[in-house]
Amino acid sequence: MSRHEVPASRPVLGPARGWLHALGVVVAGFAVMLVVAALGLWLAGASELPQGAFVPVIAATVVMAVGGRVALDGGAGFIAETQAAVVVVPLSVALAGALVTAYAFLRPLRSHAVLSGGHLLRIVLRTALLWVLALLLIVYGARHSFTLSAGNAYLDEIAQLLGTTPTVGFHALVGTTVGLGLLWLLVVLLIALAVSRRVPLPPRLAPAHATVRPAVRAMVAVLLVYVIAAAIVALVTADTRMDAGDTLAVVFLGLPNLAWLAFGLGLGASWHGHVKGAVGLPMPEPLARVLRTGGDGDVTLDLASLTRQDGRAWWLLVAAAVAMLAAGWAAARRAPPGAGHLRNAVRLALTAAAAMLLIGLLTWIDAHYGLSLFGIGDPSDTGGLGGSVVLVPDLAAAVGLAAGWGAVTGLLGSLVARPRRRRVGSNGVGVAPGPPGGRSS
Repeated sequence: MSRHEVPASRPVLGPARGWLHALGVVVAGFAVMLVVAALGLWLAGASELPQGAFVPVIAATVVMAVGGRVALDGGAGFIAETQAAVVVVPLSVALAGALVTAYAFLRPLRSHAVLSGGHLLRIVLRTALLWVLALLLIVYGARHSFTLSAGNAYLDEIAQLLGTTPTVGFHALVGTTVGLGLLWLLVVLLIALAVSRRVPLPPRLAPAHATVRPAVRAMVAVLLVYVIAAAIVALVTADTRMDAGDTLAVVFLGLPNLAWLAFGLGLGASWHGHVKGAVGLPMPEPLARVLRTGGDGDVTLDLASLTRQDGRAWWLLVAAAVAMLAAGWAAARRAPPGAGHLRNAVRLALTAAAAMLLIGLLTWIDAHYGLSLFGIGDPSDTGGLGGSVVLVPDLAAAVGLAAGWGAVTGLLGSLVARPRRRRVGSNGVGVAPGPPGGRSS
């Protein structure tokens, strides 16, 4: 064999070990999501739900964490009818599952020298198949119905005879949940492969991987740093408040929702929505006040409106600028030799735009309920007999702003990083810069 020939690829995992690897990925991912969801819901008081509802609520939370949909329904015969829906992603659960799934998927692949495209595809397909089967089990458990009591045995008996016993329940939508849950897995694996430095991708993908990895890795680091910073703030807040359990519940259920919303607001992105009625989701008080100022209409949530409620919100702009400049510098430092300033700027612009698109979709909230009594009122109306929380991003503007930030900070980071990058010798090996005058000691 000549020195220019690439060694033949041998399987990383045989069929039996390959299925065990896929099973381990799926079990690890769902196990950590179930544990994080259970802790968050327990801290929120969901363990006190009646009629054994705690476990189904945990399953429903995991369903929403992977992008699935949960429908709510209920009524009391001809007396009352309800209509409700929840579209929200508990990102603490989703992020924990994504990190563990990615780690379990990549770990066995790092010890191999060459990984062919066909074998990588088989690994992904095995994992996807077992993921769908496990998700179907979670979907089956994510359903429950409550029977409500009037608190009086005589009234309860009359309601049962008339068929008007009030009930409320929820169930996961199977088709939507499986489709979006599979897409969630594929996106997680794609990002994991793009970020990884030690997994030997197929030779045809290696040049593209070397090109995209620095910018993707830098943006992933920014998002994780935002979550860590938000966790520190939340823990300090919990230590100084009486309702520490509620704050910790947010940490285990929706901390990245708030952290990445803060990042987007710092970049200049905006959301529109409202909070109406008695329904509500845990969120900082300034944010809740902004969303309640619109009366019957939507309001715009941006850095200006948030600052009017709390002047400290302008620090979000400073934090976003520092984070993006650090990302531009880090991406340029790891860029392939010969990459120009313009290329570094374009790569970070595209990566930042993709990250902002994901943030916008993942922070989308639409939770509402409606009620009609004796045919009076519309159960689809969230007015006097209902309530709603809506938070919808202005995606096109947000993605454009993120791309602009990425281009500017990518260029600045490249200009700063370039003088400190190692010179590349004629043989392609990096050499440290010599002393002035070209002499070495």
